[in-house]
Amino acid sequence: MDMDALTENEYAFVLNATEIDILPGVWGDLVEEDKEKPVSFLVPILLGLVDRGWVAVHRVVPWTSPDGTPGFRPGPVVGRADLPAVLADPEEWEYPEEFDWIGKLTLTRTDV
Repeated sequence: MDMDALTENEYAFVLNATEIDILPGVWGDLVEEDKEKPVSFLVPILLGLVDRGWVAVHRVVPWTSPDGTPGFRPGPVVGRADLPAVLADPEEWEYPEEFDWIGKLTLTRTDV
């Protein structure tokens, strides 16, 4: 992946994927003037990264560490055909009221 070829907002998504943060975390890394734009502005940016194979979108699933501590991790990849509808939901772009990330969208970097 040529990080220098990314726009600032693309970089925000790649950074979010590197951190394996939930999707709403991208708001903090976007270009300042784009933070107030609607979700419909951001969806094509994320889909472009998915289509290039740089980022994958997952739902967060429960996980238990080897020592028995409960936690969470990225679950199976959300299919590309489902992503436009899933990402069009503004609620997916908001932090949950509780610190319960299970079921929320998260991004991961791919091996490309």
